[in-house]
Amino acid sequence: MDDKTAKLFAERINRMETAIALGTPDRVPVFAFFASYVQRCNGSSYRDIYYDYEKAGKAAVKFFAEHPLCDVHTFSGFTSGRANELADSQMIDWPGKPGTIVSDYSSHQVIEREFMTPEEYPEMLNDFTGFMIRKYIPRAYPTLKGLAGLSLTPTVVLSTGMLSPFYNPEAQEAFRLLAKIGEEDAKAGAATGKYMQQLAELGFPGMISGISEAPYDILGDYFRGTMGIFEDLTDEDMQEYIEQACDLFADQQIQALQYLRFADMPVKRVFFPLHKAMDGFMNAEQYERLYWKPLKKIMMALIEWGVTPLIYTEGPYNTRLEQLTDVPKGKVLYHFENVDMKEAKRVLGGTACISGNLPIALMEFGKKEEVVEQTKRLLDDCMPGGGYVFDFNGCLENSKPENMDALFETLEKYGKY
Repeated sequence: MDDKTAKLFAERINRMETAIALGTPDRVPVFAFFASYVQRCNGSSYRDIYYDYEKAGKAAVKFFAEHPLCDVHTFSGFTSGRANELADSQMIDWPGKPGTIVSDYSSHQVIEREFMTPEEYPEMLNDFTGFMIRKYIPRAYPTLKGLAGLSLTPTVVLSTGMLSPFYNPEAQEAFRLLAKIGEEDAKAGAATGKYMQQLAELGFPGMISGISEAPYDILGDYFRGTMGIFEDLTDEDMQEYIEQACDLFADQQIQALQYLRFADMPVKRVFFPLHKAMDGFMNAEQYERLYWKPLKKIMMALIEWGVTPLIYTEGPYNTRLEQLTDVPKGKVLYHFENVDMKEAKRVLGGTACISGNLPIALMEFGKKEEVVEQTKRLLDDCMPGGGYVFDFNGCLENSKPENMDALFETLEKYGKY
């Protein structure tokens, strides 16, 4: 990038970092997950994120080029629809999948399934890799069921006989399919890098450089399902298994994020979407023990490495605000979907940067006067003293063009310190 663009790139990073550190930048930083609106308003669709990388990538570049008030881009890259077809992925339905009912303009839809029964906690905890290969993967990706027979038996090892499970026909077929899946995922990865670079050359740093989840959410989202983990939560003995699993997943996430300690990156932030701990999902003691403690373990490791956790709370979170103060000052960015932001500023203002809460429904169905009014109210509640970043309450799928114009005009006019 040229000197002018490099200067703009650095200014945007500094503006965001100043706010996260509870400082007062020149104006409120603007960060938002525009999601499929980026595609919709530029002749593309969410389907193209899975099947037409060039079309979707050009749409993302065009959107951010036309909205210079954004301090970061939230282009999250591509997911291979073809790879998911080959694996017969069972946990999602996605736009463009043969036979899907998901709109081309919708993100993927989660299909929660119970990929681990309650009786299998001990097996998963005692032999995680074996469980994942022999049980989880064949259930979550049925075309890879040939992996179910992979096991190693300690015996006399004087030849290649111990390897026989790996070259039985079912396993070999799974390996061949894995190679094809890998090729498709590599295409998506290469295209992601290409358009990330183009956005950087326009002066837009990325918002995040990694993604993780609260260990409890990993267990609930991908292993037990919402109803399954709710049932486990009502049994004290099962809570012991939950605690052990969450501690295991915390350690695994810390290990997986080690690259952030050494990689030379202009931005180091990890995105945590929080799914299953909103108000009413569990009591305060359960939240502390099973949800917050393992999540905080990952957060503290990241903070020690100089990485900012972006904690993206979903649903109402008013009863959790005091708990969220249990972090080092100026090291965490909290996003809120449904919270009294004036109260969030009061409770968290001296501890962590806050963002979120402007309704995406307002952008799609409201009047531009309402957008202006609510944006001004949000700025009035959250701007004083710094430590605030603008964002919606969720991912924007659609918006009236006049509402988008009104939003940026309001942010530009009233967002200056």
